[in-house]
Amino acid sequence: MSFKNFKVVPKMIYGRGSFAELDNVLNVERKQEDDYVVFLVDDVHKGKPLETRIPLKPQDLIIWVNVDDEPTTEQIDNLTKEVQAFNAKQAVSVVGLGGGSTIDIAKAVSLMLTNPGGSAKYQGWDLIEHPAVHHVGIPTISGTGAEASRTAVLCGPERKLGLNSDYTVFDQIIMDPELIQGVPTDQWFYTGMDCYIHCIESLEGTFLNEFSKSYGEKALALCREVYLDDHPDKDDKLMMASFMGGMSIAYSQVGACHAVSYGLGYVLGYHHGIGNCIAFDVLEDFYPEGVAEFRQMLKKHNVTLPKGICKDLPNETIDKMVKVAKSMGPLWHNVYGDGWEEKVTDEMLTALYRRM
Repeated sequence: MSFKNFKVVPKMIYGRGSFAELDNVLNVERKQEDDYVVFLVDDVHKGKPLETRIPLKPQDLIIWVNVDDEPTTEQIDNLTKEVQAFNAKQAVSVVGLGGGSTIDIAKAVSLMLTNPGGSAKYQGWDLIEHPAVHHVGIPTISGTGAEASRTAVLCGPERKLGLNSDYTVFDQIIMDPELIQGVPTDQWFYTGMDCYIHCIESLEGTFLNEFSKSYGEKALALCREVYLDDHPDKDDKLMMASFMGGMSIAYSQVGACHAVSYGLGYVLGYHHGIGNCIAFDVLEDFYPEGVAEFRQMLKKHNVTLPKGICKDLPNETIDKMVKVAKSMGPLWHNVYGDGWEEKVTDEMLTALYRRM
């Protein structure tokens, strides 16, 4: 039996107001006068109070990234070229400030600055050859667990798939619950549900072990405090649930919802959080208790899911989504165990998509 040698984020700072520590963290990396840092910041923060708090030095580069659409390999390659054109010298750090997509973009750019040939080449497991530039992740919305994971999920020319590698893992994260205040309700809900679904898939999967279970159970309990109890410390709790949910799947795997959601994201362009919610709502045969509780949470927060998005789509569009979902072998293995290939049929997946 082979055991996974699992890499975790080596340095993390947690607490309200901890964003102020970013300058100190970066000063450790700045060894020479002209050493520069690249800040990749979600453009929703442009012109907002957070912009004035970014510890930008005159030689640094700040790029406002738009994440209205899911990150693509083309976007990563263009951003990498922009950084390289800005300064021939290598950046000493790449900082990602925003939600899961922005954080994944920062991970991917830090890898592509040291790995030639374009990001599509590295979509898959352990294809990255060289360590990334030092990189820092700072979530301003919680749920995806991107700050804890070894993947940067990208839509490529062939499929939606992550750059899965030990080199992808952040060197440093800063978790400041003050940064996630004031996120619009729908976005707060959909992103947080990514974490809730991570936990359900991990805890009900065949890859489950005590490591994943310990993180998954605690993250699930925190999600319930946030989305059912409306706890006064819900921002702090959601931030920790996101991190622990990410840790839970790192030593196990996600499942049916993520596999099906990848099809929605790649073919129809749905963002990961809302795509997961649309998919999860039809997976009561897989996760009966989880789906029932999820619907309770939807109701409590007056969130209305898009319905009927696939029922009238042409067959070839559904076939494309089925192909993407079916290609997620490790996820289906976690759902069914050995022999999953016989159970994940085109008919079963088509029926699920037609119900969405």
